Amino acid sequence: MFKRIVKCYDYKFIVALIVLSLIGLVMVYSASMVTAVSRYGVEGDYFYQKQKLALVAGFFFFCVAAFIPYKIYREKKILKILLVTVITLLALVLIFGHTAGNAQSWLILGPIRIQPLEFTKLTIIVYLSAVFANKQEYINDLKRAIIPPILIVFFICFLIALQPDYGGILLILGTVAAIVLCSGISVKSMLKIALLGVIGIIIMLVVLLLTGHIDTVFSPVRLARFTGYLHPFENQQGDGYQLVNSYLAIGTGGLFGQGLGQGIQKAGYLPESHTDFIMAVIAEELGFWGVLLVLGLLFFIILQGLKIAKRCNDPFGALLAIGISVMIGIQAFVNLGAVTGLLPITGVTLPFVSYGGSSLTLLMFAVGVLANISMFNKYEKKYKNKVTDPRELKSV
Repeated sequence: MFKRIVKCYDYKFIVALIVLSLIGLVMVYSASMVTAVSRYGVEGDYFYQKQKLALVAGFFFFCVAAFIPYKIYREKKILKILLVTVITLLALVLIFGHTAGNAQSWLILGPIRIQPLEFTKLTIIVYLSAVFANKQEYINDLKRAIIPPILIVFFICFLIALQPDYGGILLILGTVAAIVLCSGISVKSMLKIALLGVIGIIIMLVVLLLTGHIDTVFSPVRLARFTGYLHPFENQQGDGYQLVNSYLAIGTGGLFGQGLGQGIQKAGYLPESHTDFIMAVIAEELGFWGVLLVLGLLFFIILQGLKIAKRCNDPFGALLAIGISVMIGIQAFVNLGAVTGLLPITGVTLPFVSYGGSSLTLLMFAVGVLANISMFNKYEKKYKNKVTDPRELKSV
């Protein structure tokens, strides 16, 4: 049975993931070696070493998720534990959290820094996929099937808004919308959900206003991101500084780039060069072909995830695959939009490439779940008629 399972994994998917993650590791070193010394006063390979440890941990979690039957996440006990854990972590962040990037979104436990938002995104995907899969028989009943999970999601988004983290809320709501659209509900129910969403956002803003958090959410520093995005060249040394230097990095890369490690903008000109704006460094050092390679690998992973969802006969597995794939796709789109000036800067990192231990570890676990869904369905289709012991298929 073990040999059959091993044969059913999608190794093209796994190879693409490994190659993309290794490219990210190399670029984190290149993009951070100057910043580490000049800005943070640490060794030049500090961020590289931390990213390397996160990648090793992430690959371990990928392997674990790839072998654990994905249907276990559908159990009510697991869902309750995940939701309670997420809400607890978000509450702890608001009380004891560390502020970085104008958001109180980190928990520091000794040498370990945790960003609960990453865990939250995956938990919401698992929760909504299980809820909608379990309620297929009455999926258009708003009171029984739709309103309860949506209220829980809005409560979680409210806790994130208090940090505040606009980028995280955008990713969550976009992913939730994709899962809802693919859950099998009618157009009429979709319109009702959209109306509920608008009402929920209004209520959230009113609560923020009454609790005195509205000034924090819409602070001058945050609003400056929009002015810098709309008119970057009018204030090149102020609000538009980061975007203008991103343009310079992309423009000087050309077709083949300046060479690995030879970029100029990362040397103190481009803030967050190893996190939010790592694609600008890739464009400058590796050129158009380097950017095309990274985007091609990302697109391949997302496309394979959507194919896994399409081939899956289990509603829970299909919704889970859609949610994970869309989450990666939206995160990549928002990051690239900020780097190129198509969207405001939100602090969203590039999946599998940017520096960030929490993000990389959870993303690797998430794609491990995708690999397990793919394997399970291929195994079932290929060996369904060859299984003599029902317990064998159940154990997978």
